[in-house]
Amino acid sequence: MTQIEISIVVIAVVMGTLIGYAYRRYIAKLKILSAEEMVKKLVDDAKQQAQSLKKEAILEARDELHKERTEFERENRGQRNELQKMEARLLQKEENLDKKVALLEKKEKELQEIKEHLHEKEKEIKIIKQEQREKLEKISGITAKEAKKELIVEMESIAKHEASKMIKQIEDEARATGEKKAKLIISQSIERCAAEHTIESTVSVVSLPSDEMKGRIIGREGRNIRALETLTGIDLIIDDTPEAVLLSGFDPIKREVARISLERLILDGRIHPTRIEEIVAKVQKEMEETLRQEGEKVTFDLGIHGISLEVISLLGRLKFRTSFGQNVLQHSKEVSYLASVMAAELSADIQLVKRAGLLHDIGKSIDSEVEGSHAKIGADIARKNNESTAVVHAISAHHAEEEAKTIEAILIQAADTISAARPGVRRETLESYIKRLTKLEAVATSFPKIEKAYAIQAGREVRVIIQSEETDDAEAAVIARDIAQKIEGELEYPGQIKVTVIRETRIVEYAK
Repeated sequence: MTQIEISIVVIAVVMGTLIGYAYRRYIAKLKILSAEEMVKKLVDDAKQQAQSLKKEAILEARDELHKERTEFERENRGQRNELQKMEARLLQKEENLDKKVALLEKKEKELQEIKEHLHEKEKEIKIIKQEQREKLEKISGITAKEAKKELIVEMESIAKHEASKMIKQIEDEARATGEKKAKLIISQSIERCAAEHTIESTVSVVSLPSDEMKGRIIGREGRNIRALETLTGIDLIIDDTPEAVLLSGFDPIKREVARISLERLILDGRIHPTRIEEIVAKVQKEMEETLRQEGEKVTFDLGIHGISLEVISLLGRLKFRTSFGQNVLQHSKEVSYLASVMAAELSADIQLVKRAGLLHDIGKSIDSEVEGSHAKIGADIARKNNESTAVVHAISAHHAEEEAKTIEAILIQAADTISAARPGVRRETLESYIKRLTKLEAVATSFPKIEKAYAIQAGREVRVIIQSEETDDAEAAVIARDIAQKIEGELEYPGQIKVTVIRETRIVEYAK
């Protein structure tokens, strides 16, 4: 192919390309024009449609707005009416409050006036009270302080009265459970104890075969009687008493030695200082053996073992020792037995209370030789002779000089009281007996509202009759307790004293 052909072909190709491009552009332009017209038409249609929609929306909005406005006006009108009503009510309340404030101000003014008036009246009342107090003090003869003191005393009495009711109730409840059992145990103990009681004094009587023997006892220039008194430490009283010589002394052992010695001298007939010395020495030696035998006998009778010889001898001395006329050894045996019976009922240590009961008054065997109470002396003796701590404690506490800390110690206290307090078991001189009863009645009648008081049962009980119109049962209990406390503080007596307060109302009519 030639160059020209190639050029023609190239030109043809370029021309074809240009023609095709121009044609496609023409076709595209036609399409664009058609599309623009369509778009324009669509836009116009959309504008028309939008315009119609706008008009419709505006109309609907106007209708809705009209409806809302109508509704709002209606609601607003209702709220406005309600507000008007509320405003009217508030105005009414405000007017009422103003009236009330005015009324309160008026009342406050009146109250202030009343307060001032009352203040003036109060001053007047104080003046009147002062005048009345002065008049009352002048009429009654006592000052306001004294009257206040009396009122306090009366209030104390009322409080004491109320307290006594509570105390009585508590005591009644406690007694309801314990008294019956206690009475049963004590009564059984007393019923099962049948003991003999020896009544002795500080004087022993020795019978003589004839009054001529008095001269022989006295001896030449009184040497026999002096020798006998010197060796025994006992006074011999030789007076107008027919066929009798009195031996006087506080030591029962020495008095017994003197009695036995004098009786043997009378039987022997040889009465002179040398013979007196021999007889007295022999009797004193025999007395030591007798004391030991008596101590062993009582321990054997009670079934008590392991007691030292020293304590056994001291127990024997108690046979010749008396307390208010009651033989102390017999009393110790009785306490041992009573305490063991009560211990059996209460499941306590029977052997312990037996031992402590027998030894509780051991101090009385040497109380004239050692300082201190017989309970303390007895506890010291028991401690030195290796008695147990429980026995020592029961001995030292049997008269409440030491607080009882065990049931056995309490049983020893009870048994000691029972043995000593039974009517007739102890004796005292008629003069001291009458004085004690008189003082007992005087203590009872020293209280107000007491009509009469009687000491009965040998001074073991005092019965008090009170004025029934001026007292009640609770006050009667207080009076009984006060009397008992005053007796404890002012009188000395063995055992215990029962205080019985009687309040009764008697109505007497006569059939004619």
